[in-house]
This record gives sequence, structure tokens and C-alpha cells, in this order.
Amino acid sequence: MGRMFGTDGVRGIANKELTAELAYNLGRAGACVLAEGAHKPKILVGMDTRISGEMLEGALVAGILSVGAEAVTLGVVPTPAIAYLTRKYGADAGVMISASHNPVEYNGIKFFDHNGYKLSDEMEDKIQSLIEGDFKGVYFPVGEALGRKVIIETAIEDYIEFAKSTIHMDLKGMKIALDCANGAAYKAAVEAFRALGAEIEVIHNHPNGVNINKNCGSTHMEELQSLVVSKGCDMGLAFDGDADRCLCVDEKGNIVHGDFMMAICGKYLKDQGKLKDDVVVATVMSNLGLEIAMKEVGISVLKTKVGDRYVLEEMIKNDYKLGGEQSGHVIFLDHNTTGDGLVTGLQMTAVVKQSGKALSELALMMTELPQVLVNAKVPNDKKDVHEKDSDIVKEIKKIEEKLNGRGRVLIRSSGTEPLVRVMLEGKVQSELEEMAHRLADLIRVKASEVVYKEEVAVAKELLVCK
Repeated sequence: MGRMFGTDGVRGIANKELTAELAYNLGRAGACVLAEGAHKPKILVGMDTRISGEMLEGALVAGILSVGAEAVTLGVVPTPAIAYLTRKYGADAGVMISASHNPVEYNGIKFFDHNGYKLSDEMEDKIQSLIEGDFKGVYFPVGEALGRKVIIETAIEDYIEFAKSTIHMDLKGMKIALDCANGAAYKAAVEAFRALGAEIEVIHNHPNGVNINKNCGSTHMEELQSLVVSKGCDMGLAFDGDADRCLCVDEKGNIVHGDFMMAICGKYLKDQGKLKDDVVVATVMSNLGLEIAMKEVGISVLKTKVGDRYVLEEMIKNDYKLGGEQSGHVIFLDHNTTGDGLVTGLQMTAVVKQSGKALSELALMMTELPQVLVNAKVPNDKKDVHEKDSDIVKEIKKIEEKLNGRGRVLIRSSGTEPLVRVMLEGKVQSELEEMAHRLADLIRVKASEVVYKEEVAVAKELLVCK
């Protein structure tokens, strides 16, 4: 069996790949590993709005209860609410059922430890090992030793109060457009901004179980862009399905993505004396323009592997205060232990209000270099073909020589899909697109050739055996 956990928990098509049985086993194993030594472990469980959430919640909770732990269900809450409330409620762990920005047929299960941090690879491997070992040595209680389910109906209000407390001003005089992606932000974002005095225009905040992320939210921002302009809003905020990410739209309708947001907030925090060591942590996917902009204001950018968990690990090492991804996962470590879309949206709005400048003007501090991303579909076990095939290696070297130090080539494997992502960055968009597509096509072809050769070898071996 391959590694069960991807870059952000266990994901798959609900009831096909992510089955109720797997959720049950994850509940059992997670409770055993994360609450080891606790007399009566308490584990929080939340979910986004997708239809499969209740099925998986039931199975996950059953698994938690079966090992004698207490399952505390919070209903529909954002992923960052789980991180925060695990600490607030003194729980031993938290679990979120969500597939983030993915379509409704997908779902996922991600764990947080008692401090509200996503798990390390080692902890995830322990959970998988327990499942693969058929829970050998695990005691399953009976009678009064079984776990109980507890329901907390005020969890979302507790999270909203926390999010509001992260800014020290009201938002009166600000007109904000919100796209809640028919997901977990549908109540928290609306209530928080309204309570802080902002005038709001809201779209996609009527989830029905199947419309989460459907042509809306942070992956489909066209409607929000139009709304901001037509309603004369100061800015717009787009959340994803579980509200751990947020992207902005300026008053002119332009998208302001995570790199710009980190640049704006990084400078603001530095000016306030709150940016530890004048460092911002980003991933290798962040635009080179971010590094250039930050250097101009005396800020260094540290780069990690793709995934907000790796950004967080780097931040924790030296207590860095700000980090994130171009996709809108932004971590304000003074406030929460994971990417928090609502907190990010509030921070950005507060910066705009306090600066007295339009968001478009603030965004001028960074110039984005052209960046092209092309996906090459390959089998999961062939995602390293670009490292092994000599023709691909030669093509990459050829492209790097052409960029001549004024751009870069970045190739990485998707942690959740059978894809290799080819990213090129440089000065001329048309050239980048041509080179990126050519390289992606080569990777696709070479992966297919390897599969074909393996199949031929197997067929010949079978013939010999006969």
C-alpha cells in the first residue's frame, strides 16, 4: 500500500476511495495515536458543507468512540476553527472532514494535534501503520468504557469571536464583497464582518450539500470581480470550501493573490515592529516578484516545499510571524496555527482601512513576473519520471539555459492527484507557455513509454512461464 496521507490529509472520492470503512479506521487509529496516554481522550470533529460529510462524520465518530475516546462534534465549521477550538476546549486532537477547494464528489480527513498543528509525516505514518497492522495490540473497550459523543452547538460563535479579536479596530466605512464558496465560511465570514460594522455584499452563502466550490469561491473568482466593481466595493474576499484560504479582489476588480497579500501584510507588520527578524516564509511556488518586493523594503523571504504545513514548520522553528502560499493559505502565527481564511480577510481589510489607501495602490509594491503552470497527467507511480529520464533532464537543462538566470523551472508531483506540475517563470509569457507545454508533453509521453515497457516485460515473463 502506498502512503495514505497526501500533502493535506487523506483525500479521495467519497464513498469510493474515501469510504466509510476507511473513515472508521482513521477515527480509531487517530484516536489511539494522538491521544496516547490520555485517560479519556477528547477529539473534536468538524466538517464543511459537502453532502458526504455526514456519512464520513458518522463513521469517523464511531471509530473514535470504539477505542474509548470522546468525540465532540462541532457541525459545519471552517478548518481553522478546528485548529483554534482544539486549543480553546482543551481537546487532545481535532479532525476536519473536508476536501478544501475540490469538487463536491471529493472529501478528506485531516488531523490536528492538541496544540492545533497539522501532523508531521511521522505521526501520519503511525496512524497508517496501525491501520495496516489491523490494530494489533490495541485494546477495544466494552460496556461503560466505550466513548461518548458530545455535541457543541456554539462552536461557530466561539470561532467568530476569536477571529474578530485578531484586529483592533472596527470596519465601519468599509464596503466588502464576500464569496463564501457555499462552504464552511457561509456563516462565520458574514457574521464577523457584519459585527465589525462593515457594509457587505454576499454571494454563494447558501450551501445545499452539492454546490460547494461550484463556479465560485477562490478557484472561480469572476463573479466576485464583477460584483466588487458593480457595487462599488472597497475590496472583495473569496474563500474556499473549508475557509482555510482567502484571496482578494481590489476595487478595480483585479485579483490580489497570496503573494501580494503576504507582501502587503509583511510590510505592514514590519512597520509595526511585529515581523520577527523581518522574515516572510513562502513556498517554492511563490513568484520571484515577491522576493524582489520584499528585498526592497528590507524583508527576507525563506522558501519551503509546497504545502502550508511545510511553511508552518519553518515558521515554528524560529517563531516567524507570517507565511503562506500564492493560493491564499496565509498563516498569521500570532493568531492561529494554520492557514485561516477569515483571519486573513480581516487582516487585509484592516490594513487597507488603516493605510487609507486603495488595495490596488497597496498592491503596486510588487510586480509579478510571468508564470506558467501546466499539468502533465501521469500514473501515480511514475511521478518521478522527470528525475530519471535523460531526455527530460536534457530538456529542462536546455530551458534553464534559455532563461539565463532571469527565470526558473520548477517541477513537482501533486500530493493528491496523478499529476506532475510544470511551472516556468520568466519575462516573456508566450515563450514560457511554449516551453512549459512542450516539457509537460514530453513528461506525459515518457511516463507512457515507461508504462508500456513494463507491460511488455510482464507479458513476456508470463509467456516464458507458460
